[in-house]
Amino acid sequence: MRRNGFPSAAGIWICLATLVLPSGLWAQTDPAKVFKTNCSLCHSDDGSGSSPTGKAMKAKDLRSSEVADKTDAELAEVITKGRGKMPAFGAKIRPDGVTQLVAYIRSLKK
Repeated sequence: MRRNGFPSAAGIWICLATLVLPSGLWAQTDPAKVFKTNCSLCHSDDGSGSSPTGKAMKAKDLRSSEVADKTDAELAEVITKGRGKMPAFGAKIRPDGVTQLVAYIRSLKK
């Protein structure tokens, strides 16, 4: 059988996966990007909750003592399962990403 020089469909998919997957995986392991993508709409980039959506939803100030007093496990549970008006992100953010996100939230300062 003679080939005509065009790459096969499988070859194209392998090339695309090689180019796309590493950047997609990196985005999920960068907690600042995960925060900006999933949390900033309500909690603002600085975690204050002062965005228009955050004010309307009465989003918590992630820099507050109320949030700081929670354990890492409690924060991870809220992120994973949601609470009140906050949606669950357990299906969207991997467990190690949630752990990194909790550490990122703790790094936000008033």
